[in-house]
Amino acid sequence: MTTSNEQTVAGVLATSMRDLLCGALRPEHVGQQVRVCGWVARRREHGEHLAFIDLRDRSGIVQCVVDGSVDLRSEYVVQVTGTVRPRPEGTLNETIATGAVEIGDCKVEVLAAAEPPPFGLEDRSEVDEQIRLRYRYLDLRRPRMQRNLRIRAAVNRALRAAMDRQGFVEVETPILWAPTPEGAREFAVPSRLHHGSFYVLPQSPQLAKQLLMVGGIDRYYQIARCMRDEDLRADRQFEFTQLDLEASFVTQDDVMAFVSEAVLDAAEVATGVRPGAIPRMTWHEAMDRFGVDKPDLRVEIELTDLSETFQDSEVRAFSAPVVKALRIPDGATFTRSKLDTLTEKAKSLGAQGLAWFRVQDDGSLDSPLDRFLADTERAAIVERSHAQAGDLVLIVADEWRRAVEVLGALRAQLLSPPVGEGEPRYVWVMDFPMFDGVDADGNPISAHHPFTMPHPDDFELMKTDPLKARSQAYDLVLNGWELGSGSVRIHRPDLQSEVFRALGISEEDAEQRFGFLLGAFRHGAPPHAGFAFGIDRLVAIFTGADTIREVIAFPKTQSGTDLMTQAPSTISNSALLELGIRTIPKES
Repeated sequence: MTTSNEQTVAGVLATSMRDLLCGALRPEHVGQQVRVCGWVARRREHGEHLAFIDLRDRSGIVQCVVDGSVDLRSEYVVQVTGTVRPRPEGTLNETIATGAVEIGDCKVEVLAAAEPPPFGLEDRSEVDEQIRLRYRYLDLRRPRMQRNLRIRAAVNRALRAAMDRQGFVEVETPILWAPTPEGAREFAVPSRLHHGSFYVLPQSPQLAKQLLMVGGIDRYYQIARCMRDEDLRADRQFEFTQLDLEASFVTQDDVMAFVSEAVLDAAEVATGVRPGAIPRMTWHEAMDRFGVDKPDLRVEIELTDLSETFQDSEVRAFSAPVVKALRIPDGATFTRSKLDTLTEKAKSLGAQGLAWFRVQDDGSLDSPLDRFLADTERAAIVERSHAQAGDLVLIVADEWRRAVEVLGALRAQLLSPPVGEGEPRYVWVMDFPMFDGVDADGNPISAHHPFTMPHPDDFELMKTDPLKARSQAYDLVLNGWELGSGSVRIHRPDLQSEVFRALGISEEDAEQRFGFLLGAFRHGAPPHAGFAFGIDRLVAIFTGADTIREVIAFPKTQSGTDLMTQAPSTISNSALLELGIRTIPKES
């Protein structure tokens, strides 16, 4: 997909070496003498007196016709001078934008020779990803990668424009920073001037942007580079980019409105369609209906509550506080082996077991548990889950959270389409729990970060029953992917101290770790709130990519290596000595 901005740029990027880009040539250029530059995508010779060159640059391909043979190979870099003319009748190529014209009477100057590439650079060529990453500079020439990175650039432009329009100021925060309480592993950077001391690379600009609010910036944003030393996967890299923002004298509703405006602008630029208003739901509602706090709303099927149905049941398998069900359309065709695999999956997620019921053509149920059910229970399973003949109904009986989480995982596994398919479905998830369980010492674990403001209705619960307290935290979700998180921040030192006490953080420890922030708050901190979302994930969804590696110019592999540069690698002993570092062998 070529953005409107790219179509405009394609015709005006004239330099001393070229008049326009290859992909900009159209019938209106017929009769003009032009110079174009690019890579030889393909060369075809018709005898000794005629050669055809498909010339490629960032904008596309144009056919160049040379009288006589030419000594060119694939991926040679050349300059071509000739006259634009219509293609002969019967030779139009409707698959490319320049397919109605060609450049004739061409003179070709070789600007750089090239070795044969290790793989074909057409999108139709299936190439192992390891080879693509080893030769990433060649992979970037492929049309799909060119498209992805240009869409990413268009998204960044749209985000910046949206934030500027809403009165935000772009401020760059430090890359060398102090350790932060984000919860992920940080990359440490040794100090040459202060042996034995380290900076860290920021997991996010969280503390810096809160200090900007104390400094009166009022509305800050940044397209920020962040680093986390966590295991990699399809939607996670060591390095990632996020739109980071913070604003003063706002509520969470204000922040969600700011972010929605920016995201919808980006979607419109990337896809040509502006989505509608983004709906909202609470964390509890999301978990109860979908079994996950990042629900994929493209799947309309929800969890069904059967607790009342089995409240007095004689079936021991359903003797639990909560009984939840999930309908799988056409799941009655699942083999017993597949059903056993699903049962083991449920057990691995913490469930005691998984009950399954195939709905037969006559409406009866096929299940090992069927003979233990009352007729009212059979009827309720079908009616409450909206099951039809040929469907499968899965049931988990357990504590509420475990029951919904297990079925939520099975729902995602069995029903969610690939991330880029179907109509994009955004949703705001709000009112997350303030804490997520307890640690080994019995202290609550912060669900987001320790600077998140409790829900205004739950301040008292912070003292009496903190695990039941909600927070003013909110996530933006798209097609089952969490794009980002935000919260209203604690700006009162007394309330911040109360949260630290609940987390088991002593005053001394809090002062040592966060003293610069707490000190700033004592000088008058405005009420403030913020958000950050991953641009890599957003663009991956817009482009239909299976992994964010497809929308990053130079990504790492799943094992954290750069196959092109061979990083990470060792450095010299003299460099280590200057940093005051000695390496030790890893224990086997």
